[in-house]
Amino acid sequence: MEAATARLGRRRARRRYGSGERRLAAAMLAPALVVMALVAAYPIGYAIWLSLNEYSVRFPDLSRWAGFRNYSEALGSSEFWDAVVVTFLFTGISVTLELVIGLGMALAMHEAFKGRALLRAVVLVPWAVLTVVSAITFRTLFEPDLGLAPQVLNTIGIAENVVWLGESGYAMAVMVLADVWKTAPFMALLLLAGLQVIPADLYDAAKVDGASTWQRFTRITLPLLVPAILVALIFRTLDALRIFDLPFVLTRGSNNTTTLSLLAHQELTVDRVIGLGSALSVLTFVIVMAVSFLYIRTVGGNIRALAEEK
Repeated sequence: MEAATARLGRRRARRRYGSGERRLAAAMLAPALVVMALVAAYPIGYAIWLSLNEYSVRFPDLSRWAGFRNYSEALGSSEFWDAVVVTFLFTGISVTLELVIGLGMALAMHEAFKGRALLRAVVLVPWAVLTVVSAITFRTLFEPDLGLAPQVLNTIGIAENVVWLGESGYAMAVMVLADVWKTAPFMALLLLAGLQVIPADLYDAAKVDGASTWQRFTRITLPLLVPAILVALIFRTLDALRIFDLPFVLTRGSNNTTTLSLLAHQELTVDRVIGLGSALSVLTFVIVMAVSFLYIRTVGGNIRALAEEK
């Protein structure tokens, strides 16, 4: 009886201590959470308010409540749906290539050999370059008359007499290439962090059991790399869906390279139609959030199931 009473007392003490710890943690985090909420909530709320009004800098008298008229106009526009297709096409191709190339880079940087530190530094250089700078570099490389890439391709007989940034399809290829060159190292950095937490004892045991290199890769590396892959995919997918600087610098959205962010920018800053531009911005935000939610619920669950099967 006394022992049971003592155990009950200890449980109550732990609950009181735990609740006190949670209250202290909440009190310490509250100021930072409030600031973050204000910083994030104000721009979003203001954009939503603007999207529900008709307001134009070009026409000062045009400022009245519009309700969801801007959204219906955006959703009924062929330009919006073309931008959706371009954005998702760019995202799918670039993120897939970055995952494959980044995984290869991460595996190479993870191996122990002389000069590994130099390799890591060289691989991460493109990621340190500003996106605008890399876009200008690729625009210069693919200039019709002065660019190095067209000259080399014409010499070897590939894509002869092609204006890369002036033709549909080729312009998208240059945009994807520039994005992969820039952000594949970031993908590699995230995957390298995942590789470094995998215990080396697992590989040693697999070697003793006679597992081949491919078997060790598919049965040890990939399943244990699942969390890092999921994080890398989410980060890069959300970034790619919001892409703006590459199409803006490379093509200004011509030749089927107008993304959602670029379309919203054109309405806000070029056409000065603030309500419609804000509605496009809010729709872009909603699409990005929806994709991130679906990513976590579907892709994350499928990858974890595959890892458990392994």
